Amino acid sequence: MSHETLALTELEALARRALCQSGVDHQSADATCAALMAAERAGIASHGFARLPYYLDQLESGKLNPRAVPVITQRGAVVNVNADSGLAFPAVQLGLDRGMVLAQEFGVVAVAIGYSHHFGMAGYYAEQAARQGLVCMALSNGPAAMAPWGGNVPLYGTNPIAFASPRASGEPLVIDLSLSEVARGKIMLASQKKEAIPAGWAIDRDGNPTTDADAALAGSMAPAGGAKGAALALMVELLTAGLTGSHYGFQASSFFNTEGGSPHIAQLLLLLNPAFFSAGYVQHTEMLFSAMLTQPNVRLPGERRQATARQNSDTLSLPVSLLEQLRIRAG
Repeated sequence: MSHETLALTELEALARRALCQSGVDHQSADATCAALMAAERAGIASHGFARLPYYLDQLESGKLNPRAVPVITQRGAVVNVNADSGLAFPAVQLGLDRGMVLAQEFGVVAVAIGYSHHFGMAGYYAEQAARQGLVCMALSNGPAAMAPWGGNVPLYGTNPIAFASPRASGEPLVIDLSLSEVARGKIMLASQKKEAIPAGWAIDRDGNPTTDADAALAGSMAPAGGAKGAALALMVELLTAGLTGSHYGFQASSFFNTEGGSPHIAQLLLLLNPAFFSAGYVQHTEMLFSAMLTQPNVRLPGERRQATARQNSDTLSLPVSLLEQLRIRAG
């Protein structure tokens, strides 16, 4: 696959034009581009600009509302955002910005985003909060990909969980993971290449372990950690869709086509201000990190992605086929 290297500013301008051509306002386009750019720079291309053609298709078909206006309401330390069936990025950013301010007043703030869509790299939001001195957890559900433990029909999404904590160095600790054993994209790639997948990645439609990629796609992703991962995925469904009245995974339409109505999934951000709990949080946590790093081959979560982002500070290399699509969509 051939690639082309572009300056970050050029790539961002291209993506913004494509979004605006689909009817999205400049503020929503900016929030979307910023999140996709963060994923690309971190080396997580699966959550970067490769997603944009799917968003654009759904904006143009009406599955996503191009004129969405997120509506924010607040009761004490609880912030609710209705994404209005639009792109998730502007709605989540709106809620996060309000939540980070309120955390200075209340110490603990919950931000719930309902009637939403794919919000990209979960760690992007948690890391923003950590850079403001806050501890943050970010959760999202998604279209069904995993069956409950012992079952064979997918009901839960792969349901990412991210966590970030400030550090003395200024670079936060960032944990970002999904609750499936592997990303569904790896199984899709194996299917395209007609390759077998390792045991433990998935089950077939009858609930039996399989190494056949096509059978896996017709069946269910395996949860990370077996029954424990499935229980955590259920927890995320309840903390996101449950709290906001949005769609559970089995009710949500795909992120990858124009069929059905809006996915209407949900996110939850939990923000904690360490100053409300004890003095010297950052220094205290550094004791643990130092103990970890005395052991050979140990690194802190998020360090590799942050190093990759620093390397990708000026340019990015993307597939030519993707850039051609974006240029056509940008007019």
